Amino acid sequence: MNMLKTEQASIFLRGVEENPKPSVYRDLIENARATGADYWQIWHLLAFDPEAAHHLAALSHTLMHKECPISPGLRELIAAYTSSLNQCEFCMKAHAAVASQLLGDEALVWAVIRDLDTSYLNDKEKELLRFVRKVTLAPSSITATDTQQVNAAGWDDASIFYAISACALFNFYNRWISATGVNPVSDEAFKNLASRMAKVGYDR
Repeated sequence: MNMLKTEQASIFLRGVEENPKPSVYRDLIENARATGADYWQIWHLLAFDPEAAHHLAALSHTLMHKECPISPGLRELIAAYTSSLNQCEFCMKAHAAVASQLLGDEALVWAVIRDLDTSYLNDKEKELLRFVRKVTLAPSSITATDTQQVNAAGWDDASIFYAISACALFNFYNRWISATGVNPVSDEAFKNLASRMAKVGYDR
């Protein structure tokens, strides 16, 4: 599907944007620009330091896609929800698109983002995302009582580990993206670019 090019403003760090190092991310940027396609500006951050990008992609893929008690779709929903709490539009829309493809229910994903408590997400998963909300907004207030409450909802400690890990990962990404000025793309481009991530994850 064609992704119509919309004019994207530069990121805040022009010295980063204008100095990509040889890498798959530089190739992606050059190919997108050559074809006039929308592209994710996070590629500029990754192209600026390919060594860091390699380790970050490997960590992200492991935490978000390895086999564990929480499905990749639910972990992507955690990413989108965390990003909504941090008001990071780029990450929220990107990972809402990935979660929508993995879960097969775009309406549910956006219902959760708009209002978790009134959404039609099941009660067990709501309890996990309420915990994620506290991890994002008030991490220093978490006690053993909080994790025990999540246990009581039916989640084991491994599930809580990966929920915390996905949430923490996207608290990092949200700050990295927002502070460097990465701009959103069109809704169509978000959906198209998310399709690859939904299929193969974060590694390139």
